[in-house]
Amino acid sequence: MLLVEDDDTLQAAVQYNLSREGYNVLTAGDGERAVEMARRHRPKVIVLDLMLPRMDGLEVCRMLRREMTSPILMLTAWDREIDKVSGLDVGADDYMTKPFSMRELMARVKAMMRRAEMEPPQNNVPEAVSVEGLNLDLKARTAKLEGKPLEMKPKEYDLLAFLATHPGKAFTRNELLDQVWGYDFVGYTRTVDVHVRWLREKIELEPGSPRRIVTVRGTGYRYDI
Repeated sequence: MLLVEDDDTLQAAVQYNLSREGYNVLTAGDGERAVEMARRHRPKVIVLDLMLPRMDGLEVCRMLRREMTSPILMLTAWDREIDKVSGLDVGADDYMTKPFSMRELMARVKAMMRRAEMEPPQNNVPEAVSVEGLNLDLKARTAKLEGKPLEMKPKEYDLLAFLATHPGKAFTRNELLDQVWGYDFVGYTRTVDVHVRWLREKIELEPGSPRRIVTVRGTGYRYDI
């Protein structure tokens, strides 16, 4: 695991708690060092601060996402939606706002690590999904719409695959957080909404009037066929 944080006190506290959970934690205090260590060690999970010297967290995330699929948890000191969405937009899987609960951070990291180590799909899960021009190869993790490849971030693909393999069933945002991201913390459902919006822009003819991923009023989302 790689922890990237330039605040020495916070870095030491997070590293200590992660080590107590049994994780081997590598640390970096600036963006350039983070990229170097990630390329060298290929960590299973990356905890990445947004504000870093020499190269900010957004650029680090953007570079690493082109080269690896390791889950990235972005840390931000600002509670502005634009900062959170920007992190997700460049490939972060999720974000936490400082100050944060150490207990929650440990839970999220544990969930990400579990997902990173998860076995390939079992026999009761289909290897492919094909519905109205949308084709997913779940083993190869590829998607095509009307024969044209779709470019997706890892969590976009995970969310689409989950919904498409459960057509007609409505899920709450918290259920999707639990099933796709691996945790369920009330108050972070904006993560789901952002990813749904991105998916609609890629797979819907009219994103403003979606026919595949539909909103279920008072509940969450459903994949229609």
